[in-house]
Amino acid sequence: MAIHSKLPTLGSSIFSQMSQLAAEQQAINLSQGFPDFEPDNYLLQQLSYHSLHGANQYAPMPGILPLRQQISRLVKRCYQRTINPDTEITVTSGATEALFVAIQALVQPGDEVIVFDPAYDSYAPAVKLAGGSTVHLSLQAPDFSVNWQQVAAAINSRTKLIIVNSPHNPSATVFNHTDWQALQALVCQHGLYCLSDEVYEHMVFDGAPQLSANCYLALAERSFIVSSFGKTFHVTGWKLGYCIAPPALSAEFRKIHQYVTFSSFSPAQYAIADMLANQPQQVSGLAAFYQQKRDRLVMALSSSRLRLLTSAATYFQLADYAAISDMADVEFCRWLAIEHKVAAIPLSVFYRLPADSKLIRFCFAKTPATLNQAAEVLCQL
Repeated sequence: MAIHSKLPTLGSSIFSQMSQLAAEQQAINLSQGFPDFEPDNYLLQQLSYHSLHGANQYAPMPGILPLRQQISRLVKRCYQRTINPDTEITVTSGATEALFVAIQALVQPGDEVIVFDPAYDSYAPAVKLAGGSTVHLSLQAPDFSVNWQQVAAAINSRTKLIIVNSPHNPSATVFNHTDWQALQALVCQHGLYCLSDEVYEHMVFDGAPQLSANCYLALAERSFIVSSFGKTFHVTGWKLGYCIAPPALSAEFRKIHQYVTFSSFSPAQYAIADMLANQPQQVSGLAAFYQQKRDRLVMALSSSRLRLLTSAATYFQLADYAAISDMADVEFCRWLAIEHKVAAIPLSVFYRLPADSKLIRFCFAKTPATLNQAAEVLCQL
């Protein structure tokens, strides 16, 4: 068969590759971003309850109303913004579906989309499938800050969309108030749209403010804002997320969403609605929960030859291994998994034009035992 691939250069993602390698090598998996501990027992009880009491058929296409109402209340608590659960919130099968659908809703053939490298690997393929092209602006260690003058210079008549990700995967950095203001100014000045990937929004450390596109109303009126219950409630396998957008954008979003998944896992929607209503501390306490894990890993690696960059948010930690090896980062991660049984993610795979660095990413959404075991190995390198 002669198949003309729409994505001829792509294979399986680096996350799948490294998790498979970790499984083959029986390595400690600090690569793919998922917890190795169970979610809150109340959430599991509610999932069981609703699955045993009839919530097993199609949910409404935008998501069940109780969950959309709880999302609206969550946004009000976190960002003091009022959003309409009927016209501005759509529940999706994970954040990746929401990102894909938002891009398909906006991007037309010939459009350009600005992304910031290192970037999550689902953005560019979705843009390509929509007929657009990505313009990659590189952010550099150690602070991975955006040069907004460079962004302004990259905007032209074909620019349609800017994709941002704060808190940022993989750099574990966050936009500050000045960054959000600069983004808002450019979007409004040039009549652009924004896709704000905020799946780690509740994991901001050290008392820093939790900011969002929701905080900047002129920006929010031209944005798709995407988040993830899988990340927030430690249930990445449930693949449940949501997208907030003004009514006109939500209407276009739903036109495509209905033909991608139509609706998402019904019992989980009811269980998470219960969780948001009755266990709000699970969200408000998330930053402290993961900051403790970050601090545990940082302390455990203090005697290693790894140089740790600041992790200001998310559940990721970047580490510079230059004092250990001259290998390229992909080669180093394979060596680390095969020879020392710890799996990590190389930073270069997040760039269109890989940066010349010796940085790898660890996920610290793990039990204390897992983190201690991994650190013991890493301190011996």
